[in-house]
Amino acid sequence: MKHFLLTWIGTAVALLITAKIVPGIILTSFVAALIAAVVIGLVNAIVRPILQILAFPITLITLGLFTLVINALTLWFASAITPGYGFEIRGFIPAFLGSIVLSIVSGIINQIVNAVD
Repeated sequence: MKHFLLTWIGTAVALLITAKIVPGIILTSFVAALIAAVVIGLVNAIVRPILQILAFPITLITLGLFTLVINALTLWFASAITPGYGFEIRGFIPAFLGSIVLSIVSGIINQIVNAVD
């Protein structure tokens, strides 16, 4: 339970950092970041595997680079299904750049959390 809470808070912090770095990603508060972290987790667990299966041929042809597009689409979808909660992504380019920054920042934060845990 402790690890789950640390990961959840870490993802919310990573989202806030990403919103500060990438123009076009709006997070209005830490509570909005917590809600967005839950929604992103659910989208990654439910929608992302389906997209990966459907896009497997394209991913294979592009030697895995299409995975970046899938990550961007899942992040963009997560913001689209949470209107009015303070999490908004204004277009595909911010979603694409945001997914890259979020992956890097989340990776760093998760390494810190795992070192503490």
